[in-house]
Amino acid sequence: MKAVGVVVEYNPFHNGHKHHLQMARTQAQADVVIAVMSGSFLQRGEPAILSRWARTEMALSSGADIVVELPYAYSVQTAERFAEGAVHILSALGCTSLNFGSEAGEITPFISLVTFMSKHKQRYNEHVQHFLKQGSSYPNASASAFALLEGSEQLLPLSKPNNILGFHYVQAIRKLHSAMKPETTLRIQSDYHETTIKKGPIASATSIRNALNNGKPIDNVVPQKTAERIDHYQDEHGLLHFWERYFPYLHYQITTRSPEEIRQFAECEEGIEYRLIETGLKASTFEEWLSLLKTKRYTRTRLQRLFVHLLTSTRKEELESIHTSSLQYIRLLGMNDQGRNYLKHYKKHLPVPLLTKHAELKRFGTAGQLDLRTAHCYWLCLPSENISKQLTAEYKQTPIYTKKHGI
Repeated sequence: MKAVGVVVEYNPFHNGHKHHLQMARTQAQADVVIAVMSGSFLQRGEPAILSRWARTEMALSSGADIVVELPYAYSVQTAERFAEGAVHILSALGCTSLNFGSEAGEITPFISLVTFMSKHKQRYNEHVQHFLKQGSSYPNASASAFALLEGSEQLLPLSKPNNILGFHYVQAIRKLHSAMKPETTLRIQSDYHETTIKKGPIASATSIRNALNNGKPIDNVVPQKTAERIDHYQDEHGLLHFWERYFPYLHYQITTRSPEEIRQFAECEEGIEYRLIETGLKASTFEEWLSLLKTKRYTRTRLQRLFVHLLTSTRKEELESIHTSSLQYIRLLGMNDQGRNYLKHYKKHLPVPLLTKHAELKRFGTAGQLDLRTAHCYWLCLPSENISKQLTAEYKQTPIYTKKHGI
């Protein structure tokens, strides 16, 4: 059986994602689509608005055959680290290709760009450091450094988020000597940064989240199963997981810890712990805190990742330990009949254990403990009487199984 891999967050799953799954299967002529999906917290430093279990259900109902989790140590990271973690997992699962959405829609420009950057790596890094010392944020420093490289104007622009991720997927495949073939699907109709839903059946995840946060309808831009699952989730938990609901826990962290302690958390660099405490004591909401903290040097995404690590007490040394180790396990979140048949035949070839129970993470040292802890932190925003109930449910949860192959 032939498998194609996709790297996803599904925050939430929408019609554009459904199109991508269909195109990935078709382009690769694959029997199985395997989605490696971020768990409770996401690459841009946000809690997923719905649990990984709800998002797994959405994916299985609309085209994915297997869903596995991208561990926290890779999901809340830079694009480079995020891509490397995903490529490791999809390679281990035997995918023959990796398909990602992009504004370019063709794979050749990505391959050319990776080749170009490998030849100009030293010069590029020197330029990046120069702009960082001048006070630029890393994204701006990267863009400025790239523009200074001779011949860069003829290459794929890296101003679009999905193009940036695509570049890192292709780079990771080459760096890790993966046998996977990179492929890409053209993004259609909506722009990644669009904040409002426009006419047509496809909208950005950002615009959909904004609509949900403001009580506006989304039915025309998501599959029916997604709309139903979101309604059910809100009825069951009384909320969606937006940052504001975690503000009291973030505030607790900076009021009960010294600057020296806060400095140990991942993404806390260059003395920002002092500014974090000072602005946090003035803010009354998450958005106000972020606004007070944000500077030319620190982007919203970088600060949000810092907030996630602060919320989950994730220390630099923990991530360093995991990143310098080999892949230890793969966490299965869900599958359908087609996916189960694939895993049944391929399982003996897996280089690492395939975990199906939450408690199994305890056996895997720092990496497992980090995934356990961050999964628990995700539920802190629930009413206090429901937190213990949900933590118990986490331990009992088994991979979601759907008999019917949904496309």
